[in-house]
Amino acid sequence: MIGQQQTKEHDLNQSNSPAEKVAQPSEQGAAPKTGPGPNVVQAPSPKTPVRPPAKPARLRLRHVIIVLSFVLWVVLPVAVSGWYLYTVARDQYASHVGFSVRTEEIGSAIELLGGITELSGSSSSDTDILYEFIQSPQIVRAVDDQLDMARIYQRSGDPVFTLGEDTRIEALLSYWQRMVKIFYDRSSGLVEIRVLAFEPQDAKAVAEVVFAESSNMINQLSAIARADAMRYAEEELARAEDRLKVSNRSLTSFRNRTQIVDPAADVQGQMGLLNSLNAQMAEAQIELELLLDNANQNDPRVNQANRKIAAIQKLIDEERSTFGGASGVSGVQQYSELIEEYQALELERQFAEKSYLSALAARDVALAEAQRQSRYLATHISPTLAETAEYPRRELLLLMIAGFLLLSWSILVMVYYSLRDRR
Repeated sequence: MIGQQQTKEHDLNQSNSPAEKVAQPSEQGAAPKTGPGPNVVQAPSPKTPVRPPAKPARLRLRHVIIVLSFVLWVVLPVAVSGWYLYTVARDQYASHVGFSVRTEEIGSAIELLGGITELSGSSSSDTDILYEFIQSPQIVRAVDDQLDMARIYQRSGDPVFTLGEDTRIEALLSYWQRMVKIFYDRSSGLVEIRVLAFEPQDAKAVAEVVFAESSNMINQLSAIARADAMRYAEEELARAEDRLKVSNRSLTSFRNRTQIVDPAADVQGQMGLLNSLNAQMAEAQIELELLLDNANQNDPRVNQANRKIAAIQKLIDEERSTFGGASGVSGVQQYSELIEEYQALELERQFAEKSYLSALAARDVALAEAQRQSRYLATHISPTLAETAEYPRRELLLLMIAGFLLLSWSILVMVYYSLRDRR
């Protein structure tokens, strides 16, 4: 080994040319020339150490464990899932039904006379209620009572996609949410239901029961709304009728007590009488002045004229004391209070009468509303009968299982190597 090393060094020294020897610095430590000219040389750069190449990879225990984990974690479950989906899983048939909740808003005859008309439209709140109802235990119990869900969905040999032995309402509800899917478009109010079953006739029968129960539920909501509207209208009408009766009794009692049917008309009559007495007073005074021009105070005609004027004046004072005048202040206050009391009673009667008419019209509108169905289900897709088993989606399910297992296995392997590199 030592001889071979000396031979290599000898060959290396002989390979150096004279020019290279000139380029080396002198023994006295003189620096090489750096100016222009043909003899310009540069100092050599130091050589970087060369690392030895990587050794070829060898099969280790961790590689075997990773491959084995891939087989056990991904390949084997995917194979078992594919075998189960294509050999054990039962075919499922789908039945579709689509509908929307419509609310009738066409007015009654009284509303039409008032010029108030509306067209029918959808009710989003009723649709939201229906959406929750189809997923509730109530409709599951109704379907089970009518069709026997255990007979429809229990199948032997398929424990994954069929109904198990547990037929309690909680288990039926959980399985119902797997087999019945609701698609609800809130913008348009359209509802579509997809029902799965192992026989096409069973899927259609379940869809028909769902539609019937949904229609009954909407009809019940309409009946409750109509009953509430009628009850409120009847109560309001009864209150308005009682108020009108009380106001009429109060006005009748006032008339019996005062012997005045209408104080305003009575005032007009008394004013006419007072005006007539004033006219007679003026004529009597004119006649007296004419008599005094031709007769003295002792003339019987003058005495007669004076008595006539006194009688007329007495009547005038009595009439004024009844409804107004300087000679009967207490009478004036009494009659004005009667007029004020009558006006208040009459105003109350008029208001009660208008309230009664409004309540009566509202009751008629509620009655017309109760006589027709205000809410109903409008179907745009009747329950369909499938001819091909489209479910379960075997390819999609197998792809999802494989993707999930591969992703989880990759994450676990990366976690392992990240922990290993930290050592």
